[in-house]
Amino acid sequence: MDTSSIPQVFFDRAAQRGGKTAHLVKRDGVWREISWQELRDLVRQVARGLLTLDLQAGDRVAILSDSRAEWVQCDLGIMAAAGITVPIYASSTPDQAAYILQNSGATAMFIDTSAQLDKVLAVRDQVPTLKHIVMVADDPPGADDSILTLADLIQRGRDAADQEAVLEERLQGLTPEHEATYVYTSGTTGPPKGVVQTHGNHLFMMESCGAITDLGEGDVNLLFLPLAHSFARLESFLGFYKGWTTAFAESIDALSQNMREVRPMLVMSVPRVYEKVYASVQAGAAGSPVKRAIFNWCVGVGRQASRLQQQGQLLPLGLSLKRHLAHRLVFGKLHEALGGRLRYFVSGGAPLAREIAEFFHAAGLLILEGYGLTETCPALTANRHDNYKFGTVGLPVPGVELRLSDDDEILARGPNIASGYYQRPEATAEVFLDDGWFATGDIGEIDADGFLRITDRKKDLLVTAGGKNVAPQNIENLLKGDPLISQAMVYGDRRPFLTAVLTLDVESATAYARELGISGDTVAELAENPQIRTLLEGRVERVNQRLAPYESIKKFVIAREDFTEASNELTPTLKVKRQVVTQKYQAELDQLY
Repeated sequence: MDTSSIPQVFFDRAAQRGGKTAHLVKRDGVWREISWQELRDLVRQVARGLLTLDLQAGDRVAILSDSRAEWVQCDLGIMAAAGITVPIYASSTPDQAAYILQNSGATAMFIDTSAQLDKVLAVRDQVPTLKHIVMVADDPPGADDSILTLADLIQRGRDAADQEAVLEERLQGLTPEHEATYVYTSGTTGPPKGVVQTHGNHLFMMESCGAITDLGEGDVNLLFLPLAHSFARLESFLGFYKGWTTAFAESIDALSQNMREVRPMLVMSVPRVYEKVYASVQAGAAGSPVKRAIFNWCVGVGRQASRLQQQGQLLPLGLSLKRHLAHRLVFGKLHEALGGRLRYFVSGGAPLAREIAEFFHAAGLLILEGYGLTETCPALTANRHDNYKFGTVGLPVPGVELRLSDDDEILARGPNIASGYYQRPEATAEVFLDDGWFATGDIGEIDADGFLRITDRKKDLLVTAGGKNVAPQNIENLLKGDPLISQAMVYGDRRPFLTAVLTLDVESATAYARELGISGDTVAELAENPQIRTLLEGRVERVNQRLAPYESIKKFVIAREDFTEASNELTPTLKVKRQVVTQKYQAELDQLY
């Protein structure tokens, strides 16, 4: 790639696309188009506005906001002015935000709402470097010269024509070696570490992932994941590298409605969303024996077609006709609910259960699972639309090398590997190894065709009292494949057998309750019901039949509420925080032994 920085890639694409649509944003119930030229002007105005606030090259600027179009404008504006973007999850507590601001030495930050401002003001005296706060959505309360709105900053940028030469000098001075962003890990096992990612890391990622993505200029992707996470950031960067039209979902709750409205060709998501769709479809199929029989027939036809497609074979005429009928009877409704134009999903951020991927493919919808980490900026492997294997995370992306250590830990090397952790030399030395190799902490295996399969996290492996090593995530994925189960955490390190904490899927559980004549509308009530427990015991036993005896779940706790990010049981990418859940349910788990 000839360009030397992330914003330069954007400006080159904007010049090429001009008046065509870059972003779609829903305001007051209407989707508004933002052209590439309009977006280019906004980014330059944000950058010039930051220069009027005396932003120096290399200064860190934080963004504490939900995903929205302004997030991208501010991100590109920061980097165009040679600043370093420091994303902070919108779900962060005041103390978590304070730690990241302190550790990065942020001099300015963008905040979207008054609620987020309250978090920062509560800890602002702990961050002496923070000089300016820019409000993206809400107006700042009271008179404080250090707090201004994004509209004010943009106006300052419009008025600062004298800063254009400075901006251009900063932009032209950026090289692939310059630091672009510090992305802090979610900190599930201690204080978060700031991963130092360069412009070169992301330039390589754009080119490498862009080469295996067949969507082109003007195709629509729907972005809803937190941009503070590297997976969504890659989606944003690929959007302007490939010339996509990026639509910003209003929220995860509005995702299904937004999909029907913007009709995307691509959606990048974490497995939890696919699990919820799967559970919803399964629950919707419940009913009369005839309805269930039709659904099962359609799934059976879809699976036959899927197996042939995976082998690269053409469908026989008879099967093709059956599949068309299955689409009309059942699967067409799912396609329409997803907008009707979807070419494929991309899944990352956590393991995807093979059963989920196979079901979607049977329905005529392809989920391409990939794998990577914040430290790899973020992709290492990916399944391709024309070369995929369910149950794997795909082949290495072009330019990335993989190998397994003596204990089967996945090691990676390539231009996408970050330079280390900010101000954490000891932690950096632990995983950023000699000769450019990075130790992922994940255990895996590589098949004869080069596809990688993740078997577990190295530190998450459970060792039973009998000395058996157990990968809990594999079992959890099987459990979550049942529509009655929303979340699962397997427990049993140094214990004689495995147990689990399970949460009920509210839609499926209430549907079964109605069918069984059980009173109770809340998860808490249903969790206490002996008939629901008996039903769940049967579902767990069904999973146990697919496991070795030492892997089976002997007993379980039914949580009275689902795991959520708000209750600190899930990370922002919806992965279970094992330590938090274990501590919360420790007494109940101990009683199982």
